[in-house]
Amino acid sequence: METGKVVVEKVADKSTVTRCFSKYPLKFIIPRKVGSSQIDAVWIYTITYGGGIVSGDSISIDITVGEGCTTVLTTQASTKVYKSVGSKRSDQVLQASIGANSLLVVIPDPVTCFASSRYSQLQMFNIASESSLLLVDWITSGRHESGEKWDFSLYKSSNQIFMGDDNPIFLDTILLEHGSVVNIKQHMQDYQVIAMVVLLGPKLEHVSLQIQEDVKNIMSQHLHAPSIGGRCHSQMHEDTFSEKPDFIASCSVFGPKGMGVIVRIASTTTESVYNFLRHELRSMEPLLGIPPYTTK
Repeated sequence: METGKVVVEKVADKSTVTRCFSKYPLKFIIPRKVGSSQIDAVWIYTITYGGGIVSGDSISIDITVGEGCTTVLTTQASTKVYKSVGSKRSDQVLQASIGANSLLVVIPDPVTCFASSRYSQLQMFNIASESSLLLVDWITSGRHESGEKWDFSLYKSSNQIFMGDDNPIFLDTILLEHGSVVNIKQHMQDYQVIAMVVLLGPKLEHVSLQIQEDVKNIMSQHLHAPSIGGRCHSQMHEDTFSEKPDFIASCSVFGPKGMGVIVRIASTTTESVYNFLRHELRSMEPLLGIPPYTTK
C-alpha cells in the first residue's frame, strides 16, 4: 500500500488536489498559494518525519495528474538518508501518471547520504500524448565538512519514462556502491555533486532549446585551450585538461524524434548546481508561479 497518494484534477478550470493521503514516515504539505494566483499550478511539498529516511524505511508515492493540469512536486530541504542497520536499506518509489496536455515538475533538493547508509529509489512516469515532464534527480557527497565524503555504502537511482501502452522511451540507472577495488570516493574524486535534468514535452520546448545552447557555451568556455604563441598542440592539450573543471555538463536527446533532453552534471559544489538550475529554469515562472529553486 502507498505511503502517499495524490490526485490532481481540473475543478472549475483550475488544477486542484482532489485526493491527498500520506502516512508515516511521509507527509505532504500543500500550500494555498505559491506565486501569482493567476497561475494554474498546484505545488506539493514532501517531507519525512524526523528530517530524513532511516534504516528500513520504505516510501511509496502515487501521483495522478489529470488532463490539462500543472503539478509541482518538491521538497523543503535535502533528503537525508541515515545510517542503515546491518544490510537494511531505505527505499523510495514514485509512480506518476501524467494526462494529456499536462505538466508534472519534480524538483527536489538533493539526496544526502550519511556514512554507511544504503538508499535506493525508483521513479516511474507514464505520460500521455502531448504531456510534459521536468525531472531533477541529484545527490551530494554527504557531510564532507565533517569528513563524510561519498562515505555511504549504496546509492541507486532509477528513472523510467513510458508513453502510451507502457512503451519505454527513457530508462536510466545511477549506481554508486563501495567495491573491493575502487570505492565511491575514489571514483568521484573531487566532485561533490552529480545531477540529472530531464525535460520532455511541448510545454518545455523553449527551456530545452535554451539549456542545450547554454550547456554548449559553458563547456566551450571551460575547455577552451589558451591561445599562446609558440606553444605546440600537445602542450596546449596538456595544459587545457591538466586541471579538472569545477563544473561539467553535457546534453543529449532521447525518445521518438529526439523529443526529450537529458542534462548530466558533475560539480565540486552544491551551490553551483543550484545556480545553474535557477538560471536555466527561471523561464518557467509563467507556468509555475515562481521559478524553480528561487527560495533555496
